[in-house]
Amino acid sequence: MKKKIYNYDFLIVGAGLIGSLAALALHQKKFKVLAVDKQRKISQDNRTLAVNANSKDFLNQIGIWSKLKSKPQPINKIIIKDYINKYPLIFENNKESMGNVVFNQEVLSEAIKACSEKKILINNFDLDYNNLPKNNIINIKNKIYSFKKIILSVGKKVKFNSIDETQDKFYKNYQLAHVGFFTHSKVHNNTAYEIFTKNGPLAVLPSPYKNNLKSTFIYSSKQKITNNNIKSLIKKNFINSHGKIIFDKNFYDYPIIVKINKDKSNYILLGDALKSIHPVAGQGWNLGIRDIQTLCKLTNQFSLESKYINQVYFARRFTESMAYLSFTSSLNFLYENFTPLTKNIVKFGYQTLSNSRKLKNIFIKQAMGRINLID
Repeated sequence: MKKKIYNYDFLIVGAGLIGSLAALALHQKKFKVLAVDKQRKISQDNRTLAVNANSKDFLNQIGIWSKLKSKPQPINKIIIKDYINKYPLIFENNKESMGNVVFNQEVLSEAIKACSEKKILINNFDLDYNNLPKNNIINIKNKIYSFKKIILSVGKKVKFNSIDETQDKFYKNYQLAHVGFFTHSKVHNNTAYEIFTKNGPLAVLPSPYKNNLKSTFIYSSKQKITNNNIKSLIKKNFINSHGKIIFDKNFYDYPIIVKINKDKSNYILLGDALKSIHPVAGQGWNLGIRDIQTLCKLTNQFSLESKYINQVYFARRFTESMAYLSFTSSLNFLYENFTPLTKNIVKFGYQTLSNSRKLKNIFIKQAMGRINLID
């Protein structure tokens, strides 16, 4: 007697942050979705997310934003400083916040909870994504499933070849991003900072916390760095704006991997499975949301049986991802390789942006996710 075959539209391999959100978005569009993940429990993640305005709209749309219990911290101002130019670049938007800072763990927990309630998630199942059958018929916990499309959202350590292997070599010394939190005696005024130091970029963001008296940082450097080095750097740059600073006990290190994976025509790659960029721009996670949005739009234009949906999706997401990867790579290269030429290039770009309200507005809209490079 033949086993019953359960017919589904999408299989999502990897139910992390982007995978679980994709499952909810596709389920909302009335597709039959199943997400599987090898983890039994949600892994601990101590980072925050810089959620731009577009991503906030997305989380609202799928019902996650209103469920966040901690207080998301709006970003109303962005200040960029470096060691070359005398004055900072300041960006503000009076119409709406440019973004919000939330806890990674909280968004993931709510997404997993919603997927479980809708019965579209199977945990504790390790599926070998490198050896999936070409007919998309898969045995999952003794049930036979057939899928029209398979989505891979398995994180930045996915074992595919990069399009440009030199990107990995270029960043071979960029191994870790150092992350932590600190309280301060002055309110942060919902301001985000990006400081380009001689040894690497340092970002400080308002953290969800009562009374606006806590911030989070992310610092990356090619140099060997200690926690005391980081503390000294932050106190030096933020004692005037933030007052007395007290650091949380634990700092956390996360690997930085910079690459874009090759087109896998049989699968759709989402989030870090498709690309991973340096965190200097703070847009990596937001690009993952754009992956989901692009896929959802394409389901309105193509049937799931169409071979073109995968090709068009990859072409669109590759273009925007490569634009961000090139920008962040170039930015870091210029600051890390200090010569008269790179100094003049930085000063010219800095002054051009500083003196042009139009360019500033474009920068703000881009940071908010209100400009679509490809769609």
